Amino acid sequence: MGTNVSRRKVLGAGAALAGSAALMATPFEASAATAAQDDKAAPKVKPTIVLVHGGYADSSCWNAVIKELQSKGYPTIAGSNPLRGIPTDAPYIGSLLDSISGPVVLVAHSMGGTVITNAAAGKSNVKALVYISAFVPDVGESQGGLIAMFPGSEIQAVSVPVPYTKPDGTTGTDLYLSKDGQAAFAADVSAATFRLLQATQRPFDVDSFTYTTTAAAWRTIPSWGLVAGRDKTIPPAAERFMYNRANCREIVELPTSSHVAMISHPQAVANLIQDAAKATS
Repeated sequence: MGTNVSRRKVLGAGAALAGSAALMATPFEASAATAAQDDKAAPKVKPTIVLVHGGYADSSCWNAVIKELQSKGYPTIAGSNPLRGIPTDAPYIGSLLDSISGPVVLVAHSMGGTVITNAAAGKSNVKALVYISAFVPDVGESQGGLIAMFPGSEIQAVSVPVPYTKPDGTTGTDLYLSKDGQAAFAADVSAATFRLLQATQRPFDVDSFTYTTTAAAWRTIPSWGLVAGRDKTIPPAAERFMYNRANCREIVELPTSSHVAMISHPQAVANLIQDAAKATS
């Protein structure tokens, strides 16, 4: 035939060789190929979404987000954050993470961001961190220091100090959100929704703002962030600074959102969480 062999003949010869090889394949090779096909066909296990609330709130603040996630088949747990500060809150949420088999996407709002930043360190099952208008501290930083870096927070003026007795008999101080706190905390929800939120809130110990972060899980775990554009609790500039420093893979901005984006924009929050879940599973 000479050297000018047509492409069709080359392909035909290759097909013949492939067919011969297939006939000579061992049963083990055939079964391995079948198993590989089965693996590709098997659905991926969805991660458990763990949601951690911040101060002036409780687990119910995630209800609308949970509804969206569950409709997509994601197992969900809204953890109850003690709001006593890093030494108590981080080990508590860490124990919850240890109880979950399989991958986890860990989500937090506000002060919950500090908790998950500490709690997720060293947890191999945590595949992604998602921060919703949240603190993202580095080692040695406190929430008080971070919120003071940028102007715009109005939350202190509507925080009511209430003394309480600690287990050791000493006196601590809890902070509650006052009935006049809607503009600073949840300006874009209805008055009725705010009244319910304010009535069911969990206060946080004022010392929470002084404890320093001991671990920064975002240094080893991929992160996502949501900026609330009209946040008057944590200034949007602070959120952008912390998310960029953490090299968040995706940063979503909601220009009209107050601090409680998970209540006023649950679909957008759920979408970001799903982005993180899909990217890491």
